[in-house]
Amino acid sequence: MVQKAPERPILHHPHPEPLPTQIGLARSGPARCGSRASPRSVGRGPALSSILPLLLCLVGLALLAQAAWIPAKAALAQVLLERAFARTLKEGASVRPWPWADTVPVARISFPDLGERFVALAGSSGQALAFGPGHVEGTPEAGEPGIAVYAAHRDTQFRSLGRLRPGDPVTVQRRDGRTVRFRVTGSRVVRWDASGLDPDAPGRRLALATCWPLDGLTQGPERLLVEAEEDVNPAP
Repeated sequence: MVQKAPERPILHHPHPEPLPTQIGLARSGPARCGSRASPRSVGRGPALSSILPLLLCLVGLALLAQAAWIPAKAALAQVLLERAFARTLKEGASVRPWPWADTVPVARISFPDLGERFVALAGSSGQALAFGPGHVEGTPEAGEPGIAVYAAHRDTQFRSLGRLRPGDPVTVQRRDGRTVRFRVTGSRVVRWDASGLDPDAPGRRLALATCWPLDGLTQGPERLLVEAEEDVNPAP
């Protein structure tokens, strides 16, 4: 009688989806954390015993290569985005970061206390987030009335969101040259479909979103939100 191999969960590399708000800013459904597949039953014979270690090594190498490639691609993209954003500020018109790009840089987000800054793209599609933070559709530009929302991957640009604390400064330089300064007011973990963010809320506020937990290896429904409000009396 052939013995069936136990089912094994298949790990998926995280590709966090854009953060929807209460008015449906994202169109995709919730990601499933730790979903299981149904592999075919395989007999445990001598051939399988000799091949299985090799297959596991190949899969491991492929996962390591993919994990290294994603941050490298994001870092290279930021160099090109910086150049395009600099031209945008100088010429007063949007400049594509590469000829075939279907989006343009719209802002530069800086975390002064962490010594980090990233150029954000228009839109929060998976294609945009592969290269940098995305300005979520349907939310105002930073500094305008309402809540400006930017999302990014937890293993690239927004991996430092967990280090931001209340009172920390965040600056956003827009493509029109205006720089808006914010102060972090707090952070919270929410479901992707229950963020409670209202783009038309009173005041001038900022929300930065990424997948949670920050060290997670699988897709999940939770998002880390770091919220800030405009600093009307910034230090000189």
